[in-house]
Amino acid sequence: MLQKYLQFSIAFAFIFIIQILMESDSKTAKLVLADFYYIVKPLITISLMIFYAYQTQLRGRFAKRIFSGLFFGLVGDSFLMFLHINSSFFMFGLIAFLIGHLCYISAFYLDYKWNPSIEKRLNWIALVVFGIFCLGFYLFLRPYLGALKIPVMVYAFVISLMGIMSVNRKGRVNTISFNLIFFGAIAFLISDSILAYNKFVNPFNGAGIAIMTTYMLAQYLITVGSVERKLKKATAMDEAKG
Repeated sequence: MLQKYLQFSIAFAFIFIIQILMESDSKTAKLVLADFYYIVKPLITISLMIFYAYQTQLRGRFAKRIFSGLFFGLVGDSFLMFLHINSSFFMFGLIAFLIGHLCYISAFYLDYKWNPSIEKRLNWIALVVFGIFCLGFYLFLRPYLGALKIPVMVYAFVISLMGIMSVNRKGRVNTISFNLIFFGAIAFLISDSILAYNKFVNPFNGAGIAIMTTYMLAQYLITVGSVERKLKKATAMDEAKG
């Protein structure tokens, strides 16, 4: 996979490394990079958007919805960069990422809708596992959330639904696309869970590195998995006949 998109993967790896170095010592990074400090983080999603648009030409509803998800990721990243100016930007960032997740969910639903009759057992397992995680983690966070109880509850539900819908693509798309997007959704869930724990429960050293590592991995995997997407037309037709 890296060889197939080698040039882009190298460029993204460079952005990845710079961002991790910035998270490891943000004060030094701001001094060294000056105004360029605020350009690096947006480059995560901007680079993915350019790559995705070039590879897919944004043909079809699936491609447009994934691209929209990346765009709202860019908006969310931009708001979160300026929390030190206005703490309310956290809520704006939360809303932007929420919309981005809804775009991903709607894209994944197109694949599920292709043939909803297959892999029903796996769909129920995903519903139970992600549902338990969503409820359990929210109840764990709830005492620390204050006025943000409802927004965080909605967000937890939506990102868990994204995980469920990533599983529901199983058997409907080619294996490489399923695996990349599934692990991308899991990485997103981990990233947001670390962010929530660090913000609301107990800030810890290295949280920024862990959050950004899993976040960048998530967006990369979802993007490449979407580029690789191929519907299993033969499988869908066979199942329909059966």
